[in-house]
Order: sequence, then structure tokens, then C-alpha cells
Amino acid sequence: MRQIVLRLLPALLVLLVSASALADEVQVAVAANFTAPMKLIAAEFEKETGHQAVLSFGATGKLYAQIMNGAPFDIFLAADNERPAKLEKEGAAVAGSRFTYATGRLVLWSPKPGTVDEQGEVLKTGNFKHLAIAAPKLAPYGAAAMETLTRLGLLASLEPKLVQGESIGQTLSFISTGNAELGFVALSQVVEGGKIKTGSGWIVPAKLHSPIRQDAVLLKRASQHKAASLLLSFLKTDKAKAVIRSFGYES
Repeated sequence: MRQIVLRLLPALLVLLVSASALADEVQVAVAANFTAPMKLIAAEFEKETGHQAVLSFGATGKLYAQIMNGAPFDIFLAADNERPAKLEKEGAAVAGSRFTYATGRLVLWSPKPGTVDEQGEVLKTGNFKHLAIAAPKLAPYGAAAMETLTRLGLLASLEPKLVQGESIGQTLSFISTGNAELGFVALSQVVEGGKIKTGSGWIVPAKLHSPIRQDAVLLKRASQHKAASLLLSFLKTDKAKAVIRSFGYES
């Protein structure tokens, strides 16, 4: 038995080395609102393919600027459709690779139960010191928040109370730590099992802002990167879409 194992050992080592050589890394720039679902999707992707998705999270505007300045990303998962389209137009992304992987929902949220009512009437009362939003020029969810306040006719009265996070992740941190009593964040950040998991919130009706279409695109440097193409394809699978929907997105 021992002799058989010893004879098979070289072949097993070759198989292990080959499998290791076939595994690859994909550098992915991910909009901050998509942090939690993308971590789950990346884990499933690695389990199924052996390839590892290395994730970098941030505001869409900042990630776009980094890509234009030569940051070594293979895929861009934006929080809008505008910047991936720009990358295609500017020749920084592979033409025809862009698609909408999720449509986001905006929520007015507070970590304290009872602070935000189910109709968002708290905005009209103004009974709070600070209202957090993501920087509109950098984060599409921030732009959607500004659009919502404008359509409600409340921007002028609430603008002095606004505090801006660099990304939707930082905005959530402002609210969670009490630097703002409430604020606009992505539903995906506060939902669990289809419900807001803690505190209180108002899911903003889609009619109050432009659709938050979140597009993915393959970047030029990865045009021949097989693992990157596989990850984009994986995002379109039923398994990935189920994860996306579980965080409150439309997929």
C-alpha cells in the first residue's frame, strides 16, 4: 500500500501544482453600497471556479478617477451607469461588456427605533440636528438623496443640516456612530431577510429620484483576462442574482 502511495505521489503533486497555476486573481473596484453582497458573491465565485476576486470598495466617483489614473483594476462595479459608459466611450473599458447588475433602492434610516416613520414625514418636521448623505458628485446614492429632497420641496430648508460622507459607507458610519441622527443610505446596507434589520427607516419611493442603475464593465487591461470574464458571467447567474435580491436590489 505504501509503495502504491509513493508511486502516486508525484502525479498528485503535479495535479495540485496545475490546479494552483490555473487559479487566478481578479482585481475588482466595487461601489461601497455593494460591499456585503459582493463579498458573498466573491466567496461563491472562488468556491466554484478557484479564482479569487480581490475587492476594493469606495465611492463610484473616486474609483472612476483611480481607474482613469491607471489603477490596476480588471472590473468596475459602479453605483451608476454613467461612469461605466464614460469608460467605454473613452476607450478605458471593453466595448459591449457593460451591463446592469443591480438597481439600487434608497432608504432614509436611523439606528434608533421610532426616529424615522414609514412615510418619511420626519423630514418635514426638521426635528433633528444633522441629516447625512453621501457626496452627490462622488456617490450616486447621494445624488439620489439630493434629488429626493428637491422633489419633496425640502432641500432649501434642510440643506443647512446636511453632512456629507465621501462614500455611502462613510455616510452609514456617520449615522451609526451618532454624528447624524438619520440619513440617506443604500437599502442594501441596512436590510436583512427582506426587512430593515435595526432601527427605523423609510424606503424612498422610486418615483422620487432617477433609477439607480448600477452597471458593471470589463476594463481594457483585462480584455484577455479569462477569470475576469468569468466573474462578470457569474454575476448574471441565478445564484448571484438571488444574493443581490436578498439585499433589497432589483436584479
